[in-house]
Amino acid sequence: MSSQEELQAWLRLTLEPDVGPVTARQLLAVFGLPEQVFAASVGQLMKYLPQKLALQLAAEPEPDIQGLIQKTFEWLARPGHYILTLADPLYPKALFDTHDPPVLLYVDGRPEVLAMPTIAMVGARNATMGGCDNARAFAKYLAGQGWCVVSGLAHGIDAAAHEGALQAPAGSGSTIAVMGTGINRLYPAANKNLALRIREQGALVSELPLDTPAVVHQFPRRNRIVAGLSKGVLVVEAAKQSGSLITARLAGEMGREVFAIPGSIHSPLSRGCHALIRQGAKLVETAMDIQEELAGIPANKLTADTGIERVVGKGRGKGTGTITDQTDGFVPDPEQCRLLERMGFEPLSLDELVSDLRIGVSEVSSQLLALELAAYIVRLNDGRYQRVR
Repeated sequence: MSSQEELQAWLRLTLEPDVGPVTARQLLAVFGLPEQVFAASVGQLMKYLPQKLALQLAAEPEPDIQGLIQKTFEWLARPGHYILTLADPLYPKALFDTHDPPVLLYVDGRPEVLAMPTIAMVGARNATMGGCDNARAFAKYLAGQGWCVVSGLAHGIDAAAHEGALQAPAGSGSTIAVMGTGINRLYPAANKNLALRIREQGALVSELPLDTPAVVHQFPRRNRIVAGLSKGVLVVEAAKQSGSLITARLAGEMGREVFAIPGSIHSPLSRGCHALIRQGAKLVETAMDIQEELAGIPANKLTADTGIERVVGKGRGKGTGTITDQTDGFVPDPEQCRLLERMGFEPLSLDELVSDLRIGVSEVSSQLLALELAAYIVRLNDGRYQRVR
């Protein structure tokens, strides 16, 4: 860890107006550590900076910057709070491979999880129930296999991915939430309880100074950290114009693997995933597809160890979020098989099924109940039914 004087210089370098991450790294490349930057003369600084900025850095920091540095040290004194600089041995090595690594990271939680093998999971904020269930199931399985699941703490797929990772057996994987605000400014506020659970089992991370509010342009920068920390990025659901596609693009540019879950051709939230697949992203139907790709573990070993076969397309229903081939002895009769074939894997209402099958309401209802009890279908919150096996 850096000494207080060293850390004060690191903080000042990230807080000075008009000194962005690119300029800060250029100065570090020339002068070495931040203390040497601020010890340089105006003449030395002017070789690389405009005169006004050189004079600014050669002078004492302004009172507002000194005040924020002091507040940061007070924050740092509390349990579980850390700041990792580019010179810190705990700084995640994965970010060094990116073209734009943050100069420092604020960490609330367990900094050691930043060294774990990491998979990013991103997707729509206004996700479907099935999409959120898929995110939870994939994240729970991958965390159980020792992966750290990283996402952005947003509503929808992000939150579901964090929740799934937290449901994995203790001591297996973990989860990291990369924030687009200052580490002490939780956004969205509705995810406060989730954030508290993440800091206990994983880590909250931000590159932004304390008290930085939520501003739109900061979230793409947040996304580059999500992509940079990861060996691969899974897009669960995404519209054509989606921030998740930015994360996927950044991951591809960094040489990371990009995965996408396909969906209905009629769903706007599938179009972003389908576009990624057309562009070369790997189509995945199970969490094992990702495990095999990134870890090289044979599928038969994973199947034998876990019994997990398929999680894509799951609606909200019973169980842990995974679907197996175990049917507890139930075999659908011919009429039930016909109903399943007609359903496909898209949600349908009772009226639509009655109209399509041309049989009575009571008969369809009876078949649906039997199939629901056998976990072949689930009833969604809006009353529709969805096949999951």
